[in-house]
Amino acid sequence: MTTLFKFLIGAAVCAYSTQVLHAEDTKLPYWKDIQTVAVNKEYPRTAFMTYDNRNQALTGEYENSPYYKLLNGTWNFYYADAYKDLPANIEQPDANIAWKEIKVPGNWEVQGYGVAIYTNHGYEFKPRNPQPPQLPETNPVGVYQRDIEIPADWDGRDIFLRLEGAKSGVYVYVNGQEVGYSEDSKNPAEFLINNYLKPGKNSLVIKIFRWSTGSYLECQDFWRMSGIERDVFLFSQPKTHIKDFNVVSTLDDTYKNGIFKLNVDVTNHTAANKEVTVAYELLDAAKKVVAEGNTPCPVTADGQKSISFEAALSNGKTWTSEHPNLYRLLISLKDGEKTSEIIPYTVGFRRFEIKPTDQIAENGKPYVCLFVNGQPIKLKGVNIHEHNPETGHYVPEELMRKDFTLMKQNNINSVRLCHYPQDRKFYELCDEYGIYVYDEANIESHGMYYNLSRGGTLGNHPEWLKPHMDRTINMYERNKNHPSVAIWSLGNEAGNGYNFYQTYLWLKEREVKGMNRPVNYERALWEWNTDMYVPQYPSAAWLEEIGKKGSDRPIAPSEYSHAMGNSNGNLAAQWRAIYKYPNLQGGYIWDWVDQGILETDENGRTYWAYGGDYGTNAPSDGNFLCNGIVAPDRTPHPAMTEVKYAHQNVGFEAIDPAAGKFLVKNRFYFTNLKKYMISYTVKANGKTIKGGKVSLDIEPQGSKELNINLNGLKPKAGTEYFVDFVVTTTEPEPLIPAGHDIASEQFRLPIEPLAMTGHKASGKTTVSTDGDIITVLSPRMQFVFNKRSGLVTSYKVNGTEYFAEGFGIQPNFWRAPTDNDYGNGGPKREQIWKQSSKNFNVADVTTTTDGNKTVLTVNYLLAAGNLYIMKYTIYPDGVVHAGITFTSTDMKAADTEVSEATLMATFTPGQDAQRLASSKLNVPRIGVRFHLPSDMNQVEYFGRGPGENYSDRNHAARIGKYRQTVEEQFYPYIRPQETGTKTDIRWWRLLNISGNGLQFVSSAPFSASALNYTIESLDDGDGKDQRHSPEVEKADFTNFCIDKAQTGLACVNSWGAIALEKYRLPYQDYELSFIMTPVYHKIK
Repeated sequence: MTTLFKFLIGAAVCAYSTQVLHAEDTKLPYWKDIQTVAVNKEYPRTAFMTYDNRNQALTGEYENSPYYKLLNGTWNFYYADAYKDLPANIEQPDANIAWKEIKVPGNWEVQGYGVAIYTNHGYEFKPRNPQPPQLPETNPVGVYQRDIEIPADWDGRDIFLRLEGAKSGVYVYVNGQEVGYSEDSKNPAEFLINNYLKPGKNSLVIKIFRWSTGSYLECQDFWRMSGIERDVFLFSQPKTHIKDFNVVSTLDDTYKNGIFKLNVDVTNHTAANKEVTVAYELLDAAKKVVAEGNTPCPVTADGQKSISFEAALSNGKTWTSEHPNLYRLLISLKDGEKTSEIIPYTVGFRRFEIKPTDQIAENGKPYVCLFVNGQPIKLKGVNIHEHNPETGHYVPEELMRKDFTLMKQNNINSVRLCHYPQDRKFYELCDEYGIYVYDEANIESHGMYYNLSRGGTLGNHPEWLKPHMDRTINMYERNKNHPSVAIWSLGNEAGNGYNFYQTYLWLKEREVKGMNRPVNYERALWEWNTDMYVPQYPSAAWLEEIGKKGSDRPIAPSEYSHAMGNSNGNLAAQWRAIYKYPNLQGGYIWDWVDQGILETDENGRTYWAYGGDYGTNAPSDGNFLCNGIVAPDRTPHPAMTEVKYAHQNVGFEAIDPAAGKFLVKNRFYFTNLKKYMISYTVKANGKTIKGGKVSLDIEPQGSKELNINLNGLKPKAGTEYFVDFVVTTTEPEPLIPAGHDIASEQFRLPIEPLAMTGHKASGKTTVSTDGDIITVLSPRMQFVFNKRSGLVTSYKVNGTEYFAEGFGIQPNFWRAPTDNDYGNGGPKREQIWKQSSKNFNVADVTTTTDGNKTVLTVNYLLAAGNLYIMKYTIYPDGVVHAGITFTSTDMKAADTEVSEATLMATFTPGQDAQRLASSKLNVPRIGVRFHLPSDMNQVEYFGRGPGENYSDRNHAARIGKYRQTVEEQFYPYIRPQETGTKTDIRWWRLLNISGNGLQFVSSAPFSASALNYTIESLDDGDGKDQRHSPEVEKADFTNFCIDKAQTGLACVNSWGAIALEKYRLPYQDYELSFIMTPVYHKIK
């Protein structure tokens, strides 16, 4: 440790030592005083439980301890919109209070009290121009009351009350006496309550102010709600007991042998000196003792003593996300011959290092990486908030397990806790299942922003050092021993400066002597008080640039790929860069779960409520808190398949696909690929023609060539060949069953299809014109076009009408805006394309005869000022070939064969300015749409699937044959928006239940969607409406869109980023053609 570093640490400790944790006398109420962060609260410690005997302790379940009493359940409750409206003496047991009831845990706003508010970065109590520490006088308060009885066998023991999480200013009373106060809502508050108890029944009151000075550091991007959010319980320990312990469980330089250090703090709360013995055992998974020790521990009256142990484990089992091997630690305290308590804990051996690699970057310096157990891992992470759609911020264990199951099965190995520590059980499950935890202090003062001057960020305001330090200490002391905690974070979006320099130094002093985990902070940017550079929302291009150039520290975006609504475009490109460069070590998608609250409307329909759905004129940032890759009920978004693909630990490359040569890359860091099965199938137009299975012995980070026999594959008319790879588990893993797909890939083989023969039909067609109506007829078919409306109003074959309500083929350039579209201003900027999709100006219509076919050509003059030319070739048997040309505004008369009337309409004076403006815009989509009868609700197609996919989010979607329903095409995003599109389609069928309907085929891959909803019904207009997907009425027809292409979803962020250039539709010439054919009995 350098002299300078020692000096800085000393300065930090000295600065903090004057800021005692427990507030002294103050004239202000606790909730108004910056310096009062806690009153009479126990110093934070490791979360553990005490047990009577070894068998109880080995279960690790709190409920199996006789000294644990859970207080969750129904409590009495009194709510007041302003603290001054509380009844006098409400804390007293004999107060006459008209109590109501409330469930604990659970925020009071979701139980009928007060208003849930969502804002992103403003303070909900002062969205504009906040003046800390000022708080509203109309500060709501909730008062909880219940009676408690202390078990008789707890007599003579220390009795503690522990609140695992309550928001915000929390006062505790027992039998009318004030016990203490706390205001760090996302860390436990523990109080020794012996002196306040009496025999028999006792009254426990918890009074919570919605806002306190602590609220200035709790400006996180989530629901601003209040109350008891986590478990409340009593527990007891002997008067002389284990106060805390610290575990160091790392590895030597071989990364094979464990180094174990244990420090145990013993407290004596008696008036006499005590001589006790501290002992420990470390047990492996088979419950075999692999290390043990004991030593006498003399403790003075009302004193404390620390005891240390060390041990070495040869060839021990290590802990990683791939193999989360755990040991069980048992710490015992003996008073004479009697074991007075046993405390269990899980231990995992892992080693963290940040150091240079052997690989040199473009800057001429070695890449610097974060190593876990000697390997430069990739963090395949998500940000996660506490969210339960029914209870608010209270997440029970079964919901946590559901989250972790989805994560593990979708190749997610890390979580960033945004932006506060989670519940104790969360960490225990991460230990068990192998999830790297990026633990974050409960600090965000986003509403003060980042100016370092006085009146700016609280991070540079020394008066706020104590609250910053308190929250950092609370996080560290409780979570320091969890094997899963891999990274510490100082907070989020709270500026930088003096206070964060001090918290960084405090953590580093402990980590340098302990596990050596990195300490990060995103607002530090490239400053010295972050061990990694953890930016927010970098593009794939930036990742490529910094990866190639190199950096002085590892890089892992703390937030990226903002998953708001239909989003997560370009994720695969970001991960191509991450896999390519050592210093890019993954990142954390924003975020895991849509924070919608379950509500029911007046019609009995359930929906997910978001910001603005509660209260009157409450501040709101709308649905900006619904950014998950799973819905509130944990239904995965369609984007989850792309996340799984980007994160997969097996990669494939085509070496010589024509010869069947492929490269298999093992992206695991600690797992040989031979434990998995690789299956391959060769398909012709979606039909399997050969396949096989193989297990490859590939060391971690290694690769091996895989050869597939492709003999016998010959070009055929209209036939494409693909090879699909799938990697599956052969044995169960934590939360992953045997037979689960962990990776997949697909390659199109370079065997080009032979040309198809053109369509021929017998008979003839005739054309008649009646005013604006043009009708093309044959004995089997009728095709009707309305020149005034610009629509094909009827398409009837063999007596079946295929266009519903006269809404036939018409130009379409618009999609229902996504959240990202609104974020980048697309709905206003590209409004001209919405106008161009309705109220058509037909410049010219011509009909010609081509043998027995009729060619109907329609020239539309679009509102954008350009031409859209639709050419229908209509066969006597009802087959229609549609050829579409989208012209750019730069066309010249000589370049486009159109009539004089069309040219005059196109170049009418006054249109030049509109054409010029339009030429600078991208087009949302280029295609046509029409309405089909509602009974044509069966979908068959050959293209990418099975889920919705878009040009910049289709790497996980495999080209194949799929059979679905129209209803299945719609994904109910929190807000209605574009959904259901499929890309790279070769043919698409819309059929009724009998298998009769229409088939659409194109010589070039196209996009399509079929929904029970119109584009208009999913479109909020220029700006977002306060709407929810279940409110959108279904149409009584099938709305079908067929497109040349559609703009990508984008998603570097959701507040300005547009799709990458390769996924946009710039204003230029395009052509689309398809053949529409009636089909019969095609469902097999």
